[in-house]
Amino acid sequence: MATLFFRKPRAEAVDAPRLGIIDIGSNSVRLVVYQGPARIPSVLFNEKVMAGLGRGLGATGMIDPIAMTAARAALARFAAVAREMEVSTLRTVATAAVRDATNGAELMDAVRALGLSVELLSGEQEAMAAGLGVASAIPDANGIVGDLGGGSLELVRVQGGVVGARASFPLGVLRLAAMKAEGPRKFDRAVGKLIAAAGWSGAGAGLPLYLVGGSWRALARLDMHQRGYPLPIIHHYEMPPEAVARLGRTLSHVGKGALRGIPNLSSARLPTLRDAGALLSVLLRYLDARTTITSAFGLREGLLYQALSEDARALDPLIEAARDEGRRLGRFAEHGDVLDGWIAPLFASDDAAQSRLRHAACLLADVGWRANPEFRAERGVEIALHGNWVAIDAAGRAQVAQALFTSLGGGLTSPDPMPALADGLALRQSMAWGLAMRLGQRLSGGLAGPLQRSRIDDDGDAIVLTLSGDDRALYSEAVERRHRALAALLGRGVRVRG
Repeated sequence: MATLFFRKPRAEAVDAPRLGIIDIGSNSVRLVVYQGPARIPSVLFNEKVMAGLGRGLGATGMIDPIAMTAARAALARFAAVAREMEVSTLRTVATAAVRDATNGAELMDAVRALGLSVELLSGEQEAMAAGLGVASAIPDANGIVGDLGGGSLELVRVQGGVVGARASFPLGVLRLAAMKAEGPRKFDRAVGKLIAAAGWSGAGAGLPLYLVGGSWRALARLDMHQRGYPLPIIHHYEMPPEAVARLGRTLSHVGKGALRGIPNLSSARLPTLRDAGALLSVLLRYLDARTTITSAFGLREGLLYQALSEDARALDPLIEAARDEGRRLGRFAEHGDVLDGWIAPLFASDDAAQSRLRHAACLLADVGWRANPEFRAERGVEIALHGNWVAIDAAGRAQVAQALFTSLGGGLTSPDPMPALADGLALRQSMAWGLAMRLGQRLSGGLAGPLQRSRIDDDGDAIVLTLSGDDRALYSEAVERRHRALAALLGRGVRVRG
């Protein structure tokens, strides 16, 4: 094949500002850069260095020299990266290890010498940010948030997007080994004593414990592997107490070599995995929590959420993210919202939760358009199942995936792993959404105008499509086929008016 030479276009400037957070934690130092819709910006860059600032803190009261050197090198790199990425707002925060160490001020001075403004968060501020992070990603969260860092554990009561009681405990994962060295019974009693003294005994009765922090996310990843769970998405993954107990038994006899072979299980978390599991097991009992739910969002996302206006916080993160994805990958920015409004009369019996999933599917209806035509349906499934969505569980992902699969020409089958994630009735309803979306896409050519001028209804006998004037010409043989396919699934005939 001949070599062709093309002029290289300049990269287009982006209008959305880039926001960054440098999180100086007790276990890791991390930079995350975000860009996109304020309510749910996308991650452009995410890098961490496992500096271990809190390691040995309990014994010496100081950040050790090796950890200090690693942190300073990481911070110098992150400051340079943020400059190169033209981050417009960069927030640097330090947490428990820097707060508690006698030489924490030395690291704070080093951060300032890099030209960064740094905040030393109190335990209560850490807890507040963690709680808001979960509220941001799981708006209907009602339970206790547990944020396990290297130097401390924060517990926060959240309900309806509001953060309530909160407390910080010296139970960071890097402190646990020394506590456990005195034996399991003393460890259990020590944790129970701290929880009781703060008034948190039984505070989670009948409620879930939302897990935040890399060590607990690693536990969830291990449980996924043990179960053979078909969707490798950490966010909203649930582990009941019996699963946590099973993990404890597994970790008591499985070596690090075997754990390193588990896909997506961070090797940096292996040294603290056993301790994190032991704490979780004890904590569940003292809080009396009924289950655990893993959150992908925590302190950093909580800081972003905290800075938003009340109106911005009230936006649905799933719908905002799906709308942004649809605008970027689809042909016409306004099409998804219009398409959902157009098919909605057919699904008047959908409750609020189902209507929301249908809306998300419509916003993503065009995401497969630029894919190879043979793989558009698969592309839709990939985006729905594996997209970086929040405020949606595995069953919801499966329903959106089914709607996109059917809409993009995949037909009325449910490819794996969808049947393992959602029940048959829910998937059948999603097939109906998909066929309605498919009809609207073909009728309108992906444009808003034809949908805004037409109407589709179910009169009990037929799926009635109302077209007026020149729009009658849009009703081609291909449109009729899709009209009949939708009607057949719904057990109706077809009728065209106008």
